[in-house]
Amino acid sequence: MPRCRNGDEIMTKLPFAVTRPAYVERVGLKSRDAETLAQYYENIVGLREMARRGSSIILGAGGRELLEIEQSSALKPEDPRSAGLFHTAFLLPERADLARWIRRAIDKQLPVAGASDHAVSEAVYLTDPDGNGIEIYTDREPDTWKWNGDQVHMVTDAMDVNGLLQELNNAPSEWTKAPEGTVVGHVHLRVGQIQPADDWWHDELAFDTVAKYGSKAVFLSSGGYHHHIANNIWQSAGAGKRDLDRSGLSFVQINDTRDVKTRVIDDPWGNEIRVNKI
Repeated sequence: MPRCRNGDEIMTKLPFAVTRPAYVERVGLKSRDAETLAQYYENIVGLREMARRGSSIILGAGGRELLEIEQSSALKPEDPRSAGLFHTAFLLPERADLARWIRRAIDKQLPVAGASDHAVSEAVYLTDPDGNGIEIYTDREPDTWKWNGDQVHMVTDAMDVNGLLQELNNAPSEWTKAPEGTVVGHVHLRVGQIQPADDWWHDELAFDTVAKYGSKAVFLSSGGYHHHIANNIWQSAGAGKRDLDRSGLSFVQINDTRDVKTRVIDDPWGNEIRVNKI
């Protein structure tokens, strides 16, 4: 079985991202029209409705809850310049799964915001009807990632779409839904300042800084993943605490196997982080 850079065996049943000591389990959104938003994540992302709890719709894949959408008609629209959610990144288990999704997107002429090769992963970007960012991606094998000490090499290059679609030569089945093994691989948050965000994730959750894009973005993870959490100021430099009466991010749930307590904490900008001891 292949191994990652710290010698751990790479799991085959679940993506490497969720085998780390701490990882993202699910994300909560608030919406003025939860029904329409849920339909988008079903039709476009391929999630399936799993349950309804009060005013919330729970979506997931393969029996795993990934997204909770809470209905609240009184919400104001999200302000992309404020603190909050930049994107939720849904990690598919196989490269062929991403190729199937892209083939369907081409055939159906689905609106895509971008497609990138990050060296550690390949990703497609979307925006949902409420303005929340989405990434659909697949990882390259962790033992192929390049590290300079404790810093991982990531880039933003154009995706080789034609090369990716070659995966379908040996796996020609069509995309029907997000496959079993789909997880929330990482979450990007909008914050007002980078260094306080970096410090907060170190101090509160003991995440490691694995990459920085100058003073604009910081990437953090647990257990040698390329990133479970990113904080950026690309749209939100100088933002203060978020307005909780707006649509958008409700919470990010982190599952943590370490010596921690289950708790709910807010980052310095009011982004709610639910820590679940498992």
